[in-house]
Amino acid sequence: MYRKRIIVCLDVRDGKTTKGIKFKGNVDIGDPVQMAKEYYQGGVDELVFYDITASSEGRGIMIDVVERVAQQIFIPFSVGGGISSPSDMRACLLAGAEKISVNSQAVKFPGIIEEGAGLFGRQCIVLGMDALKDAEMPSGYRVVINGGRTPTDLDALEWALTAERLGAGEIVLNSIDADGTRDGYELDLTRMISTAVNIPVVASGGAGKPEHLAEVFTKGAADAALIASMVHYGDYSVRQIKEFLRDQGVSVRMDW
Repeated sequence: MYRKRIIVCLDVRDGKTTKGIKFKGNVDIGDPVQMAKEYYQGGVDELVFYDITASSEGRGIMIDVVERVAQQIFIPFSVGGGISSPSDMRACLLAGAEKISVNSQAVKFPGIIEEGAGLFGRQCIVLGMDALKDAEMPSGYRVVINGGRTPTDLDALEWALTAERLGAGEIVLNSIDADGTRDGYELDLTRMISTAVNIPVVASGGAGKPEHLAEVFTKGAADAALIASMVHYGDYSVRQIKEFLRDQGVSVRMDW
């Protein structure tokens, strides 16, 4: 049976893990290298590292942090933020990442998806998408870039389908409306994208308790779920979440 994945997200700003609500009011909460090691030891399936201000500041990702995180873990590791060329992708892969996430730069230069997939394989290329509810858009959701600062004219569903055609191997779908609220994932958005594309969709934004993950795996049809606040603040451990999901009949990896 196909197993659902639990992925911990480390948003990094100035070398520190940070967390906010709806992309605002971020506060530093820890060292990403140490946190990555602890989550790996705790049984998480994958980790995602986002340099959340790289794009808005017009700089590249912090490769030194990527290298230090990669030295501590032995699970799939995705990085994003400030990646604007195949050479940036190559640098991240050589630093130890297994996947590259492109978000703002992919919207501005869609060819980067196709180029990256052609050079490194589509399994390495992840589309990061931040979506905001907007009744003016055909799907009801608008794509926003630059860490939630800049609305675009892109419809979320249209962009997901385009990215898949260009070669994206996975989509991390983040609801800005739900981000950091801990009130649950945006199930309608997640299901719409998950059922429209033929690549894995990772639900992101809003997880606050294990029940939310069970909902997004069933009602939302997600292949994986990104979590942050609920584990960063010690409310739950990865093991507790997985044990709950197992008891609810959701297939997850249990290797302790």
